Amino acid sequence: MFSVIYEDNHLIAVNKEAGIATQPTNLQEISLETLLKDYLKEKYEKTGNVFLGVIHRIDKPVSGIVLFAKTSKALSRMNASFRNNEIEKIYLAIVEKEPPNKSGTLEHYMKQGDHRALICKKQDIDSKLARLHYITLSSHLLEVSLETGRYHQIRAQLAAIGCPIYGDGKYGSQANLENGAIALHHAKMTFIHPITKESKVLNAPLPHYFVISNCSFS
Repeated sequence: MFSVIYEDNHLIAVNKEAGIATQPTNLQEISLETLLKDYLKEKYEKTGNVFLGVIHRIDKPVSGIVLFAKTSKALSRMNASFRNNEIEKIYLAIVEKEPPNKSGTLEHYMKQGDHRALICKKQDIDSKLARLHYITLSSHLLEVSLETGRYHQIRAQLAAIGCPIYGDGKYGSQANLENGAIALHHAKMTFIHPITKESKVLNAPLPHYFVISNCSFS
């Protein structure tokens, strides 16, 4: 379900597999958060509750880096870094159709609908600006960096320009991947450590279906 890619006394980062939610929901109690708490409890032989703060989330069908805080101080400082856009997150996405331009910036106004993001007008109630930048690496493989962090942002914005992510049926893809996965992976994260103030760069290896899917576009 996950593999640990970084851990110290304050933070732990894992490479999440697709198909598991970051946090428990009413419909699904098993989640990355609960599994990681069990992992830490067993590893450190803790008898009481394990503190684990969710710093950010990625969607259930998305794979890649998820960062958690092991202390309240680290959590509050990392939350502040996210609010101040001081954290760089890089995603890799395979899309069914190549974008018209090799690189660019996408800007839309979005709001959250029923378990999906809706592209809307600026003047609509609850609309929020969504902005991302992309570079075409090869054929249908894109590198995407987020400037804002909206619900389903990458999925909805790429679909809005006619380039749904491979396997993402919710946003128009006709393809299917194993375990309900979509070809979107949080591959790299750069931030300043909340306690040591050192620059940290985390990388998460791609799931195997990324290679398989990308080859199908040759």
